[in-house]
Amino acid sequence: MLVVVDVQAGFINEHSRGVVPFVVRLVKAWVALGQPLVLTRFFNPPDSPYEQITGWTGLRSPEEQHIVDELDPFAKAAAAVIDKPGSSAFTQEFSALVRKANWTDIVLAGIDTDACVYDTALAAYHSGVRPWIVTDACASTGGPEYHEAALLLAGRNINRRNLLTTESLLSGKGGPLEGGAA
Repeated sequence: MLVVVDVQAGFINEHSRGVVPFVVRLVKAWVALGQPLVLTRFFNPPDSPYEQITGWTGLRSPEEQHIVDELDPFAKAAAAVIDKPGSSAFTQEFSALVRKANWTDIVLAGIDTDACVYDTALAAYHSGVRPWIVTDACASTGGPEYHEAALLLAGRNINRRNLLTTESLLSGKGGPLEGGAA
């Protein structure tokens, strides 16, 4: 299963904008292979920890929460669109979907590598689901140094082998499609 994490209008800036075409390319290829897709959408409710602890009040409006237009055509065909008030995609709804479909691996792409993507990878790992991070289909709104820092930590905490590029994933040279297996 490919999980596209929070590629939303409110997370697009000068640091993350360039990843959108990479995510769209990955999604198109993934769907063409007949593999399941899940999109996540972050929202920041009033009095959230983001507001209370850090003072951040972004992603409250529907315009900010909107999944980027380039991914709209895939939302209807997705196995699910998961709305989440926290960084990890492992909400009750998502966890139930993973269990019901018996998914043992999840492939992650999206924004922010250093927050929602990383937190979802760790939650997957701790849930017994193997996370794979597609490094060229992720970005951080904080800039490349945060993206690279998250990949460094992910390499240590979930295994460097679980970090791959779009090309290696789709060619079957790594990840859950290795050797043509789905």
